[in-house]
Amino acid sequence: MAVVDALPAEALPWWRRAWENLRSASSALAFMAPATFLVITFFFIPVVLIIGISMTNLSTATGFQNWEWVLFENYRKILTHPNTPKVLRNTLMYVALTLAFFNVGMALVIALITTHLPRRTGLFYRALWLLPRLTPSVVYVMMWKYMAADAPYGIINRHILQPLGFKTTNLLPAYPWVFVILVNGFIGASFGMVIFTSAIESIPRDYLMASLVDGCNVWQRIRYIILPMIRWPLLFVTTYQTLSLLTSFEQILLLTGGQFGTMVWSLWAYERALSNYWGNFQWGFGAALATLLVVIGIVMAVVYMRYFQFEELVQEPKIEAL
Repeated sequence: MAVVDALPAEALPWWRRAWENLRSASSALAFMAPATFLVITFFFIPVVLIIGISMTNLSTATGFQNWEWVLFENYRKILTHPNTPKVLRNTLMYVALTLAFFNVGMALVIALITTHLPRRTGLFYRALWLLPRLTPSVVYVMMWKYMAADAPYGIINRHILQPLGFKTTNLLPAYPWVFVILVNGFIGASFGMVIFTSAIESIPRDYLMASLVDGCNVWQRIRYIILPMIRWPLLFVTTYQTLSLLTSFEQILLLTGGQFGTMVWSLWAYERALSNYWGNFQWGFGAALATLLVVIGIVMAVVYMRYFQFEELVQEPKIEAL
């Protein structure tokens, strides 16, 4: 046995090579088994179930016994529904503005500013930006509601608009999208801030010092050194936050409940399938809405990866030996 083990792989019998390959593969599969089980149980199977339900007329009217297969009828209803263009437009506007101004834009600005401050000062300001994410959603949204309320209760009306002579009103119904974007943006900015800060601080200091020696100003250092070297964190945050905004509706539900023209796609699917005033839960129609939302997210993720040249980002570093 010791002599066989000492032989090179090509010299071993075919059955021994097959056994060795099977043993190495079984070891890898054993290590991957827990993760594989979790992915199949909590991702793959639910996706298959949702797609299957989306092809039925399952609802509270049919119950769990009288439902029928309708195949793509729910998708046809979505395409011809009068609310579809407005909800889709609201969703894309909400995702684009929140992503550009807060989840990526403000997060990058905060990371750049705080990394150029003294370390303790930067840590203090970054900790402040984590408060919206750490605050319970109900408490956080109630704070914004009281800020937007009419005088004498609303902080903005009473302490800012009223002293300046402006007419006071409940700002939430008057400017619903402003508050929806602000509420979600202050939460989302903290995530990107943490990722971007770690990426900026991991850049070798020699590059930044060399740029100072070459006479680069702050903007040139950011444009030609920092931003190109954090392309991967930018891709990750942009893709992840896009998918998060597409599927999140918690703050919108608590803030407006979809009223004042703030209905988005994920909230529409939730209300149709799980929560509406009439109690007629249309699980098949809601599942179709959720499936289309997944398709939209996949398309946007592919676009991001093509734009950021994902293939180049994941290539192994090329080291040239002199």
